[in-house]
Amino acid sequence: MTRNDGRRPDQLRPVTADPAFLEQPHGVVLWSQGKTRVLCTASIQEGVPRWLYRSGRGWMTAEYSLLPASTGERTDREAARGKQGGRTVEIQRLIGRALRGVVDFQALGERTVYLDCDVLQADGGTRCAAITGAYVAASRALDRFGLSKALTGSVAAVSVGVVEDVALLDLDYSEDSNAEVDVNVVMTGDGRFVEVQSTAEKVPFSRERLDELLDLAAGGIDELAALQQEAIDAPRD
Repeated sequence: MTRNDGRRPDQLRPVTADPAFLEQPHGVVLWSQGKTRVLCTASIQEGVPRWLYRSGRGWMTAEYSLLPASTGERTDREAARGKQGGRTVEIQRLIGRALRGVVDFQALGERTVYLDCDVLQADGGTRCAAITGAYVAASRALDRFGLSKALTGSVAAVSVGVVEDVALLDLDYSEDSNAEVDVNVVMTGDGRFVEVQSTAEKVPFSRERLDELLDLAAGGIDELAALQQEAIDAPRD
């Protein structure tokens, strides 16, 4: 099959990462993957939730939101509706779990890292872009305070799927909405899985197909990890 943007089945969308997009956050990156753009910030504050008080351990938590016009048609802010939707809660929990998987909370001390991921424009893969960008923001924030040792590794995420019986890496919205199989893969830099969310949208898929998709995702995450490191190493103004 021919993809809309001419990519190979195993090719990521073009990625750009701007770690100087804002001046005030402790850590920030505007992560753009194709037409999907997610602004990720990390803020570090002294203190922890009550249940961790005097434990000597820190905490990390995440929030995720879609800007009202990020999908093309304006939707009300969830704050205006008085509560978060189920999808928002699911995704921000996923981001938090993904990043906590590579944090040494004892080394962090009694501090809390707040991750905020705001989707400026959505064209598929927003949760994966949010995880990948949040790691960059968290790494730069921790480094700013001399706390880099609190990170025990890296983490990134990418979508894979099957469209017209072809396994594809990094689906855009048009591909995702027509996928026969849709999988979100979160992995550490050393190849361990944090989470695999897989769904057969039309018919069940085989173990062989799942293995093919996971191998495809692993290759994409290797590329993303290199791009993350470039953003992390970028000089501060």
